[in-house]
Amino acid sequence: MPNTWIVVADSGSARIFMADSPTGKLVEREDYAHSEARIPERRLVSDRKGQTMNSQGRRHAFSGAVSPQETESLAFAKLLAERLEGARATGELDHIVLVAAPEFLGRLRAALDGETRKRVDAELALNLTTLRADEIRARLLEKLEPTGLAH
Repeated sequence: MPNTWIVVADSGSARIFMADSPTGKLVEREDYAHSEARIPERRLVSDRKGQTMNSQGRRHAFSGAVSPQETESLAFAKLLAERLEGARATGELDHIVLVAAPEFLGRLRAALDGETRKRVDAELALNLTTLRADEIRARLLEKLEPTGLAH
């Protein structure tokens, strides 16, 4: 079986698994934690948002385009994408299966470069980060091989 990495992630943690055959059990290869994505927003910012007045003289707070938690989630997606890109470039992996919380899956996909994105054989919008390897395997498609996976 070609080197297939199964990436199970959310905005605060990721685990990378491999299987020795298309129907084999998952073996954890790497584990990442990004606790900053789980810190309450009030602790990530040091002061309140700025304010402005409308034409009636009422105050309104400015809203940021991206919350601090989203910023941390994007940074974590970029970190994982860089790891996958590096592994692709050095021949450590041939195929990728992405299993991630729906919102984080989009961020991770967007962070991947074009060549690495071509190696993604399947994407599952599920948050399975807290499950054991055997529980994750039971939730995946029966066979982990490029010809048996659907996008």
